[in-house]
Amino acid sequence: MIISIVEDEQKLATLLQDYLQNEGYETRIHTDGTEALESLTHTPTDLVLLDLMLPGTDGMTICTELRKTSDVPVIMLTAKAQEIDRLLGLEVGADDYICKPFSPREVVARVKAVLRRASSSAADVEPSVTSSPETPSFVFDPDTASVTIENETCALTAVELRLLGVMHERPGQIFNRAQLMRRMYEDNRIVSDRTIDSHVKKLRQKMETVDQSTSYIHSVYGIGYKFEIIKNS
Repeated sequence: MIISIVEDEQKLATLLQDYLQNEGYETRIHTDGTEALESLTHTPTDLVLLDLMLPGTDGMTICTELRKTSDVPVIMLTAKAQEIDRLLGLEVGADDYICKPFSPREVVARVKAVLRRASSSAADVEPSVTSSPETPSFVFDPDTASVTIENETCALTAVELRLLGVMHERPGQIFNRAQLMRRMYEDNRIVSDRTIDSHVKKLRQKMETVDQSTSYIHSVYGIGYKFEIIKNS
């Protein structure tokens, strides 16, 4: 597997490279944000270790641009530990974050955990079709990380895929935020309610872009969310 290390501190990048290569990973180092975005857009990689503060294009912008075309796992590396920075990192599609200073062994462990989640999210959920005479056909396909509605496809990030998968496997069941957190993040990381709400908002927006005539994810006031196909009146 190929791990792309986007980090402008050369010594730190080389240290991470040594640890990852000792675990059998192939690595690429990028020290400039603009060059990194160009390379990541056109060259396949299995995971990105992405520093937030970079010369050229910053890590937040790189992650946002990557998410327009790819669901490659992204782990943010940041010296900014405030909650708002963590929230923003996850809102733009990051799968995890690690605050500096950190142990290279911790980074390796988190890389392995994120790669396991990325592979198991597709393996654990079978493609399925939900349809009725009153609603458009709805195909949920984890193999392509996408939802197809009336032959229109909207691509999802790995986080959005897990979120939809949890609710889609039990249509009509109301999930509170704590339940969604536990099912989406099996490593028991700390995730705020606002982060879950942000992922739901982005997921809804993507699905509404494809089909504005039908609602799929519904808020249940004071409780949480549920998946149900309802034709808008």
